[in-house]
Amino acid sequence: MQRILVLLPILVVIVLGGFFLWGLNPERDPNAIPSALVSKQAPTFDLGPIDGVESPGLKTADLSAAGEPVVINVFASWCVPCRAEHKVLTRLTRQEGFPLYGINYKDKPEDARKWLAELGNPYGRIGSDETGRAGIEWGISGVPETFVVDASGKVVWRYVGPIATEQSQDDLRAALAAARGEAGS
Repeated sequence: MQRILVLLPILVVIVLGGFFLWGLNPERDPNAIPSALVSKQAPTFDLGPIDGVESPGLKTADLSAAGEPVVINVFASWCVPCRAEHKVLTRLTRQEGFPLYGINYKDKPEDARKWLAELGNPYGRIGSDETGRAGIEWGISGVPETFVVDASGKVVWRYVGPIATEQSQDDLRAALAAARGEAGS
């Protein structure tokens, strides 16, 4: 019995270590998880603006009203990867001119306002999703997540995590090109 009690902690460590190593597998890409929204119309939502931020709110009709593909970025001031991604999205939006809309997810308006004042506001529209209901409708698994919606309002691409690497930026560019119907996409 004593031998079992001595071996039990070792067995627990081995099992937990196995799960840890399994989770570190680079082939376990969160973007490999399919989104139920891709190839479907964007969900119905109507989000008011963030109090004190000079940016209109965001609703479903705004997506197709742009007349071109739009990028929807779900972010929050409390999200550390969102901070790194924010600089990249700001640069890409300025350089490449695509419409960028934001959904501020489960954030206090004063925190979001401070964050945008500090980092800048690249969003043409921002909807405040304080309750997280729109996040549920979009099927997000966390923040940041980014979507490309074509001119008809159909979701054509989803990316889980920060768009910060060259590969993720290239993937975003390719998704936008495909949504625009550009050759070679």
